Amino acid sequence: MRSSQGAEEGNGKRRVFWAIMAVKWTGGHSSPILCLNASKDGLVASGAEGGDLITWGEDGTPVGHMQFQGANDVTSVVFSPSCPTKLFASHGETISILDVRSLKGSLDNFHVNEEEINCLSLNETENLLASADDSGAIKILDLEKNKVTRSLKRHSNICSSVAFRPQRPQSLLSCGLDMQVMLWNLQKARPLWITNLQEDETEEMENPQSPGQLLNPALAHSISVASCGNIFSCGAEDGKVRIFRVMGVKCERELGFKGHTLGVSQVCFLPESYLLLTGGNDGKIMMWDVSSEIEKKTKSPVKHTHRKKTKRATYTKQEENSASITDVEEHGKISPKLNIEHGEKVNWLLATQIKGHQSILVADQTNCISVYPLNEFKMS
Repeated sequence: MRSSQGAEEGNGKRRVFWAIMAVKWTGGHSSPILCLNASKDGLVASGAEGGDLITWGEDGTPVGHMQFQGANDVTSVVFSPSCPTKLFASHGETISILDVRSLKGSLDNFHVNEEEINCLSLNETENLLASADDSGAIKILDLEKNKVTRSLKRHSNICSSVAFRPQRPQSLLSCGLDMQVMLWNLQKARPLWITNLQEDETEEMENPQSPGQLLNPALAHSISVASCGNIFSCGAEDGKVRIFRVMGVKCERELGFKGHTLGVSQVCFLPESYLLLTGGNDGKIMMWDVSSEIEKKTKSPVKHTHRKKTKRATYTKQEENSASITDVEEHGKISPKLNIEHGEKVNWLLATQIKGHQSILVADQTNCISVYPLNEFKMS
């Protein structure tokens, strides 16, 4: 893997950039990859169209393969943090529990959803698994009792993403193609709080609509919760990224910004930080530092990595499937710390440690995984 460094003069400022090509993990799938997850031991799992599931070593070599019967797309995979050999996978309306040491069959199967599952989320105590489906329903599977204990039905369209809040095993967030974001307490069958993204435009977005660009509806595609448990992000079809703060039984929008020219298909907070990865249908991957905005109202923030105190950074396109950094002082708006011209629609984003280094793993419309090592960039 090789990186390059260069400099150019412009507007009286010296701008320095670094660029690197993605590493491609190939030889596993034969169809587009839809989802990714990683265990604490460094094993990566990927699910693809047609019922294909692959596990990968840290060197990008396929080490396990499973083909689910029925050939339904594998839409979500989640490793158990306490037992890294245990993997949950959704395919069609079914959830399977697998032992990655032997992928010859499932340890257990649960047919709890009536329509195709889009997303799984495991709570921190690992006793509850949430599954969101095309009917808009969210099923809560009690893994100790092996049965559904809650059926949450409030979304009027596809529920695209669901996420348990860290440190709060009974608290859940969801979003869907009905443009709604909801906060749930699993002791109740109704959401504590609901917002409609199309209507929730009380604050002007920092990056306004580009001239001539079509205004797409705010269909919500992805939710990610920061490690603190109180800050979460939502990516939508209108190209906007929204940051919310949970305030007891309701949520407030902290921030909204736009960097993608098409829908935001994925949002992903890096662990123990307010660095946010976003991926879009425009083939771009961006990293944003929202810590300065969040800390205005947070007395005890989570610890941060790669934080810039005096300067913000903007990034410019260098070449397809490459990433670039430019050190420029910005005031008055949020600019991405990193801009990767990935070139393919992003299906899934994952930030994880690969060989001891923080990396971005990307699943897209191809049958390979792209890996961008963050240590190749000067982020401080």
